[in-house]
Formats: sequence, C-alpha cells, structure tokens
Amino acid sequence: MKSTLSTEEYIQQLSAKGFVFREDSLGFIEFGKHYTASSDYLVNIAIELTLKAQKQFDGSFFVSILEMIQTESIQTKSAAFQLAKKKKII
Repeated sequence: MKSTLSTEEYIQQLSAKGFVFREDSLGFIEFGKHYTASSDYLVNIAIELTLKAQKQFDGSFFVSILEMIQTESIQTKSAAFQLAKKKKII
C-alpha cells in the first residue's frame, strides 16, 4: 500500500525519530524532487533508501537514488528495495 504522507510529513516523522535534516539536506530533497519530477511517494522511498545505505542523509547520494528510481521506472517501495539490493546499495 502506498504511503499517503507528503515528503514534508515524512521528514517531520523521521525528525521525531531522531534523524537530522539540515537546511542543505532539505535543499537537496527539493532539488531532487523537481529535477526528477518525482512524486512524494518516490521521494520518500529515496530518502528511506539513502538513510538505510548511508546511516545519515547524504544529498548527492539521495539524488542519485532518485535518478535510479526514475531511470528504472520504479513505482513501488518493494521494487525500489529489490533494485537497491541487486545493485548492492543496501
């Protein structure tokens, strides 16, 4: 089932759990979202993959994950995680 959280809500939820998003991180998220014309759902998946792989938010890594999701026409969280495992990202 697709999450209905906006990216802003998702970031707030993660922040409440202790993840830190600096101003530059938020800028990368906005840039990536607009650069790839991605939905909040796909942006949230890319954020989660970035945090799982890097243990913190890495803006350039996030944008590359988002580009990979778009290039591979990924539409679901499970497909994104399968691709990340296949490419040995996580």
